[in-house]
Amino acid sequence: MHICMIAPEQFPLPGNGSVEICIWAIARRLAHRHKVTIVSRKAPGFPETDELEQVRIVRLASGTPARYLASVLDYLEAEHFDAIQVDNRPLLMAAVKRRHPRTPVLLFLHSLTFVPAESRIARSLARADLIAVNSRSLQLRLARRFPGLGGRLRVVPLGADLTRFSPAELPEKRQALKLYRLSPIFTVLFVGRIIPRKGVPVLIKAMCLLNKHLPAQLIIAGQGKPPYIRQLKAMARRLGVRAAFTGKIAHEDIHGLYQAADVFVCPSQRHESFGLVNVEAIASGLPVIASNNGGIREIIASGHNGYLVDRYREAAPFAKQLLQLGRQPQLAAQIGLQGRNDALKTFGWQHTAAALEELYRFLVPDLTNEVTPYASLPCDNV
Repeated sequence: MHICMIAPEQFPLPGNGSVEICIWAIARRLAHRHKVTIVSRKAPGFPETDELEQVRIVRLASGTPARYLASVLDYLEAEHFDAIQVDNRPLLMAAVKRRHPRTPVLLFLHSLTFVPAESRIARSLARADLIAVNSRSLQLRLARRFPGLGGRLRVVPLGADLTRFSPAELPEKRQALKLYRLSPIFTVLFVGRIIPRKGVPVLIKAMCLLNKHLPAQLIIAGQGKPPYIRQLKAMARRLGVRAAFTGKIAHEDIHGLYQAADVFVCPSQRHESFGLVNVEAIASGLPVIASNNGGIREIIASGHNGYLVDRYREAAPFAKQLLQLGRQPQLAAQIGLQGRNDALKTFGWQHTAAALEELYRFLVPDLTNEVTPYASLPCDNV
């Protein structure tokens, strides 16, 4: 098949946004046996057309969603694709489907952000031939919000690069600690957008409680508005928490942070549709302590590959689980190993690509008679 994957207008591709990371990872694997074109926005330093790892990338004029939409529609007029995938933009998807009614169009939703309960969104979603979502939690919420979607929703879990995100041997861990100028003590990691809903203040308070019993340090990796970052730094100083704010780290390098850590914490205060960082953490062999909400519970099972916190607006439950893992390194290693095994079994990008390919086969059955099992194709070195 010739598949077109249309990225949102916000960031160029390849890029560091979670949706862009997913599109690129999936496209690279689909390209082993399909022709794949990614449509993305123009950006300084990127050529207008590119070919990387057998994937063609076309970058179009943007600046606003309306301008990007016009660019996408103009581009599609001169091309032919067997299937089109639009990620996270239902209005753009509906416009594409109106212009190309005979081409199967799949919408891949990664969150509820762009699907408010509005009539125009409902009308747009109704135009999709299929809608892929990254978790059962997101599927249920969408079905409740838009009852008319019926059987169009399909769950396609996301993954991680199981080669890059892998458990660190002791020399690698020491090197990673040295790289980020960290002490060889119990190290807790947070990765994500630094915004109030992600719960970093709860984690800092939990670290304060933990430090009464165990020397520990916290790594906070991600971007946020400078005033909010200053507030968090001031809180950490006031509470005596040793916290390293790394700022934005390119996704191609961030696996080194996971290798420096002993445990990963995801203290989200609101619904998470999936939580890609949790998959990256278990793939890296880290036990995960996470809020018991949304799609996170489809990745983390308490006492198995991490711990889910029910009272996640409070610091004490996180501190309790951190202390348990800090005092019992053998338990932490056992849980981390189980997480790695779960990632190998379920959360490689090749699994995501295979699930999407099944949806394409359903939409374009005449072109997919010869199918090679994904296990026989090049994929993550696991």
